[in-house]
Amino acid sequence: MSSSRFINRESSWLDFNARVLEEARDPDNPLLERLKFIAITSNNLDEFFMVRIGSLHILNAGGKTRKDAGGLTPREQLQNATQKAKGLVKEQCTCFREEIEPELHQAGIVRITPETANGEQRRQLHKLCVEELVPTLTPAAVNPDGPLPFYANLTLHLFIRLKDDVKNGKRRSRLAILPIAGSVDRFISLRVENGYGYMPVEDVVAMHIQEFFPSDEVLEAVPFRITRNADMAVSEDGALDLLTQMDAVLSERKVSECVRIELLDTATLVAERQLRKIFSVGEPEIYRVSGPLNFSDYFSIASLPGYDHLRQEEWPPRPDPKLDLSKSLFEQIAARSRLFHHPYDSFEPVVKLIEQAAEDPQVIAIKQILYRTSKNSPIVAALMRAAEKGKTVTVIVELKARFDEARNIEWARAMEQAGVQVIYGVKGFKTHAKLLIIVRREPGGIRRYLHLGTGNYNEGTAKLYTDVSYLTCDPDLGVDASMFFNTITGFSQPQTFRRLAAAPLTIRDTLVQLIEGEIERAKQGDKGHIRAKFNSLTDPDMIKILYKASKAGVQIELLVRGVCCLHPGVKGLSEHIRVVSIIDRFLEHSRIFWFRHGGHPRVFISSADWMSRNLDKRVELMTPVDEPALREELEHILVTGLADTVKARELRADGSYHRLHPKQGEKPLRSQEVLYHQSEHKASRAARGRRTTFEPHRPVKRSRSS
Repeated sequence: MSSSRFINRESSWLDFNARVLEEARDPDNPLLERLKFIAITSNNLDEFFMVRIGSLHILNAGGKTRKDAGGLTPREQLQNATQKAKGLVKEQCTCFREEIEPELHQAGIVRITPETANGEQRRQLHKLCVEELVPTLTPAAVNPDGPLPFYANLTLHLFIRLKDDVKNGKRRSRLAILPIAGSVDRFISLRVENGYGYMPVEDVVAMHIQEFFPSDEVLEAVPFRITRNADMAVSEDGALDLLTQMDAVLSERKVSECVRIELLDTATLVAERQLRKIFSVGEPEIYRVSGPLNFSDYFSIASLPGYDHLRQEEWPPRPDPKLDLSKSLFEQIAARSRLFHHPYDSFEPVVKLIEQAAEDPQVIAIKQILYRTSKNSPIVAALMRAAEKGKTVTVIVELKARFDEARNIEWARAMEQAGVQVIYGVKGFKTHAKLLIIVRREPGGIRRYLHLGTGNYNEGTAKLYTDVSYLTCDPDLGVDASMFFNTITGFSQPQTFRRLAAAPLTIRDTLVQLIEGEIERAKQGDKGHIRAKFNSLTDPDMIKILYKASKAGVQIELLVRGVCCLHPGVKGLSEHIRVVSIIDRFLEHSRIFWFRHGGHPRVFISSADWMSRNLDKRVELMTPVDEPALREELEHILVTGLADTVKARELRADGSYHRLHPKQGEKPLRSQEVLYHQSEHKASRAARGRRTTFEPHRPVKRSRSS
């Protein structure tokens, strides 16, 4: 174990991405699934550099020396993260070139290079370049000492060196940069025997670079890609129009400082030095890769039709066998609360509930928080229809949801035009809670129907992320939810909730009280036990109280998918704490907290991770689930994940992760597979249990005149 009681956050995140890369290297995974994991690691790294490395650049440039919980200054964190990231990038390229690409070739998916292209392929590529690429792409001359054209973030470019110009005895470098973006496909399809051939477009352009410079001698044409800092802050003090502020942030992000240059390793040192000068970066910001650049684009290769045998079997979401979507969901929720575990259980009931609310004449109001949505969101469409029908619809749209800002701005404007009352989050905080309130006038009076969840209102990611949805019309939760929503929207003073906990008000204190309760029971000789599942654990105070609980003898089992700054299994500090991370086909995203509570478990779902930003700087919700059957379902999710011996990695005291394997004679347990087949079995059993009934046609009474 390190001398610190806390693992560095950036280091832990890079370890998480290394675990994702392990799935790409695992021969037990189907080939195209391994390729997807390569693409995921690349996508993850892009965001890591834009946000985390970008943030450290700002702190370091500002001369900040305040150390993190692990005792490192921003400069030290930046140096360590850079070194570790370069090692990860090297492993990623090695995995692709030495393991995955040869198997793709054997399977008939062949990357053609300029050296391996045959005569017919060369003719095809030349025709494409002359007829499509030359008219479409435009190189621009570059003067490293003068003003630069705009170069887009995360976009492929070619850096081109032309033969130096000698005039009046003076030598002048001639440089150009050619952006490869827009309507140009990344991969050019080529005919190969019994398979699919492709060439990255940057190779096609480089092969024919002379077509762009017919009268010049090209010395070098090498692909590169820049990453810009995306950690742009919104100045909300005095901001009369947050929408305008966010537009400005998006514009600022486009021209922010460069924090990484990915450069093909065939580039000369001359090219590297010129690029460093152009983008004002040092040697640490240069990432030489053995190529190709930007593995994120390989999602398209992984999705090629005709290669299903190289993918995992489909695990389609299952409908709730006890829920009839063709009938009123309000009546069915009123009969009993419902819990869904996505993506094993379909997200459709949530979408259908909002669509029914838009059409139901008894629904008088809808209130919802939207953090992230899909491109063609049926939920947003239903909210707009509801407003057009005269219902009171209020939506909190979080404009500061990173990388979804542009989409949320677009939806906010569209909803306003449809008559929806749109509120742009809360000043000084991100609104990250997942909440839907439907107010319905019924014979017994006003009743509130709620959806509380751990994930976003995005039906697309609901098929890829594990999340929990809770549908209920519990009166106490309904009062709390309305109070919570109105507190956010109305600038009112926070009130005391009956059962909900909210950040930044009460979630931290509630969690501390629950953990302290387990500590006290352990001290009194009872069994203290905590199970929790979340994406990240970084908050120092939460880690400290978990250490305190472990010292008191409380058994603590944590499912932490990503960053974990806690050292488990350290004698005298955390020997009763176990931390497991699961990386599998679905992204583990749900937040579930379970406390033994003296044999009467208390179970919660939440939108919040155990991070300082979630507990102190965001608007979050933590919801108790008190129905015994639903509590058992949530506990089963936790227990199953903790029992995984196929896709689980356990965090050791020294900060390293160890992949788990079944013990001798023990049957392997893959938790996601178990949960899917249990959902499938439940749906099949319910379908078999429905008895076939025969309804005779009855004679219709006819009048004598007929």
